[in-house]
Amino acid sequence: MNKNSMIKWIQEGTLSIPTVLLTSYALLGINENELVMILQLHSFQQKGNSFPTPNQLANVMTFSEEKCMEIIRELLKKGFIEIIEQFDYIEIGAEAYSLEPLWNKLLDSLESGENQHNIKVEINNKSDEEPSVFSIFEKEFGRLLSPFECETLTMWLDQDQHEESLIKAALKEAVMSGKLNFRYIDRILFEWKKNGINTLEKATDYSKHFRKKDRQMAQNETNYTGTIPFYNWLEK
Repeated sequence: MNKNSMIKWIQEGTLSIPTVLLTSYALLGINENELVMILQLHSFQQKGNSFPTPNQLANVMTFSEEKCMEIIRELLKKGFIEIIEQFDYIEIGAEAYSLEPLWNKLLDSLESGENQHNIKVEINNKSDEEPSVFSIFEKEFGRLLSPFECETLTMWLDQDQHEESLIKAALKEAVMSGKLNFRYIDRILFEWKKNGINTLEKATDYSKHFRKKDRQMAQNETNYTGTIPFYNWLEK
């Protein structure tokens, strides 16, 4: 190895990772593709890039940009990474991938003392359940969801505690109203939660009520054409 190669080697630096990640990733339900992606994200962070693009990731991996996006989406869905907003010294915000959820899960697995097999089964079962709502969204949107959209879906499930059935119903409402976007769906869920709508049956009745109200208003103002106007959740 010549001098220039040695200097370049040193400049590239080394990656420090906790051994427990290598010994426990399978227990947490992380596969090898996801593990390598975690290592790449960690490496980019150490080099000062906290939000690498799919293209940047693909350039240092054997995966395509689309495959990189798919793996990141899975890590977001499983709760191993999250997207946060970081601020620099002049208070300018920027998005960043955070591995803190992963480190917390590793610490919990070490401290809990629970049966390892049961932990793995529980996490894998959760992973099997969650993709259903994600895959339905992707089918309706006709494309893969972005990391931000995956993060929004995860927040609806984990932080806002919306039932999957209600999220699917809100998606259906947005499709029927011709307003297929996350902002509109979020508004529907917000209105339902504000009005105590916590079951699919209540959501259905609530939507029918407003459609009936809109139809009556349309009949009073114009000649009824047979088309039932949809309730505009964003203008409530």
